[in-house]
Amino acid sequence: MVAFGKYLQRKQIEEWRGYYINYKLMKQKVKQYAEQIRGGSQHPRHVLKDFSRMLDTQIEKTVLFMLEQQGLLGGRLSTLRETHDAVLEQPDISKIVALRESYRDVGRDLLQLLKFVELNAIGLRKILKKFDKRFGYRFADYYVKTRANHPYSQLQQVFKHVGVGAVVGAISRNLHELQENEGSFYSIYDQPVLPLQDPVVDAIKTAVDKLTNSTSFLNFLAQHALIMQDDLQTPSEDTIDERTYHFNSLLLNLGNTFLYMVNTYIIVPTADDYSMSLGAAATVCGVVIGSMAVAQVFSSVYFSAWSNKSYFKPLVFSSIALFIGNLMYALAYDANSITLLLLGRLCCGLGSARAVNRRYISDCVPLRIRMQASAGFVSASALGMACGPAIAGLLQIKFKFYKLTFNQSTLPGWVMAVAWLFYLVWLCISFKEPLRDTEEQEEQERSKRNETSSMTDRVEEGIRKPLLITSGILPDDEEDCDESEESADESRRPANSFGDAYRLLTPSVKVQLLIYFMLKYAMEILLSESSVVTSYYFGWTTSSVAIFLACLGLTVLPINILVGSYISNMFEDRQILLTSEIIVFVGILFSFNLFVPYTVPQYVISGLVMFVAAEVLEGVNLSLLSRVMSSRLSKGTYNGGLLSTEAGTLARVVADVTITLGGYLGRNHLLNATLLPSLVICIGSIVATCCTYNSLY
Repeated sequence: MVAFGKYLQRKQIEEWRGYYINYKLMKQKVKQYAEQIRGGSQHPRHVLKDFSRMLDTQIEKTVLFMLEQQGLLGGRLSTLRETHDAVLEQPDISKIVALRESYRDVGRDLLQLLKFVELNAIGLRKILKKFDKRFGYRFADYYVKTRANHPYSQLQQVFKHVGVGAVVGAISRNLHELQENEGSFYSIYDQPVLPLQDPVVDAIKTAVDKLTNSTSFLNFLAQHALIMQDDLQTPSEDTIDERTYHFNSLLLNLGNTFLYMVNTYIIVPTADDYSMSLGAAATVCGVVIGSMAVAQVFSSVYFSAWSNKSYFKPLVFSSIALFIGNLMYALAYDANSITLLLLGRLCCGLGSARAVNRRYISDCVPLRIRMQASAGFVSASALGMACGPAIAGLLQIKFKFYKLTFNQSTLPGWVMAVAWLFYLVWLCISFKEPLRDTEEQEEQERSKRNETSSMTDRVEEGIRKPLLITSGILPDDEEDCDESEESADESRRPANSFGDAYRLLTPSVKVQLLIYFMLKYAMEILLSESSVVTSYYFGWTTSSVAIFLACLGLTVLPINILVGSYISNMFEDRQILLTSEIIVFVGILFSFNLFVPYTVPQYVISGLVMFVAAEVLEGVNLSLLSRVMSSRLSKGTYNGGLLSTEAGTLARVVADVTITLGGYLGRNHLLNATLLPSLVICIGSIVATCCTYNSLY
């Protein structure tokens, strides 16, 4: 395939072509090494040494050129500084305007240099991954670790873009000094919180942030949401018009996420009592809680498809479905109908718009704030998970109004019905449907792109070029089509079915989805049966269960802060992944009631250990998924977010069914009966992780 090579030729600066990493040459070397090792003419250690030397040479060439360009930019800034000082002494509007434009020119050239560094970093990551894939080594880890902090290594110049900050600071400060501010000039250091309005500076800052390949709390949360985006997209290529972006609509989208999570967990502390009041067994709470997840399995698909055409209508339907479902849930008490109770929860599940919530952020939020919006999605989910049980604990009152009963069982339904009604009114008033191109416009643009691409191909034919290909974005070129012979358009086409999406999953991605299933299953078992287990063993009241569940929910954000800001910078993701799985296993193991009397400390500590480890595992697992899942799963109905949602929802359904079936063995055997499948699935996921450990990045 040559699709990315053509893209690269259009993006490369002609005068700099000789200074890019020669990806094509290194790829040919990898093939040559493979043939030599198969023929026995070359020892693997010699291959590693020779390839390391080649990489060092290529990186040195790129870094020295980058430093040379930084020096030229610094010289231009020094020259401009002399003119700047003269302008400050005798202000002249025309000279100030010309000087500002000169600084912007330097900024634009710096932006080109950052793109140059980014393309080389992508090529380096790709060739290291290709080498590991071809030979089965972990050479990438060895190469990066031995050179990242070595005093004589050039690698940190590529990834840490040393020296760029000084140039950015000089441009920013000087542009700020030249801003007209009532005839006076203030230092940028006197107003450190003043936002930088110049678009060139904003573009540079965005490019630097994109180039920085380190994990932060915000980035960790964004990946936790599994809202995928194209690694090659830059702010200048962002197709989302800033003028059409609507902040209130984003808030409404996040509000839907928050309310749905509250709706999911607000009934957990009282579901067993509600079931018993309607003549069913306490363990039927598993079916009551899980029926919402059953409906979500189907609603996620049609909501994902619906979001291809509209965002407002799916959110309106979601609000109405949840309003009606909560009314049915609340009225089931006076109707003395377990059927109405279950239908109410099913109706609530049919209103699950999480697929729309993810899709809106991915498609309608500008690139510069998409990470913040993704982190907001995760934070809204975590806050809703904590608030649900907490609100249930506050609804410990009982009264009748006409023929309607309001108590701890029905009030969650009434409260959520009112909340969704207010949300629906706010939605209808404030939500703004994003503008969409018609199919005809899209077809015209597609034809125009194809025509332009065809002309460019003919002009560029025969030009020698270094090919840089980013992982998971496009297939390799014609000399190394490892697994794909698809056309460029087909390689970017979204999956059209679950079968199509499944075929795009690599073995390591399948293992990560299994891990996601396992952790959601274990968490659902812990949360859904908590009211039954604690009332049987410890005699806990609804308020006590609510406090316990709320405390568990409140650990989500602190744990993500700890992992995203510290732990993930100290260890590899795969190390954290496997360690978290083992800790989940330990938490499940110590939750069993075997030989000694079951105590509150044993239940609380083991449950907390399992829940916290599962939260760490979820964040790291989805972070890995967001990086290695095929780019074809970043768009369309059957996207990566839908697959993860379906895996987690199916886990919850199976867990809630397990609780109900375990109830037939009696409440004294429920705990062990439900923990045993969790233990087996956890062991299976650990074994699968160990088998694919070397393929996890």
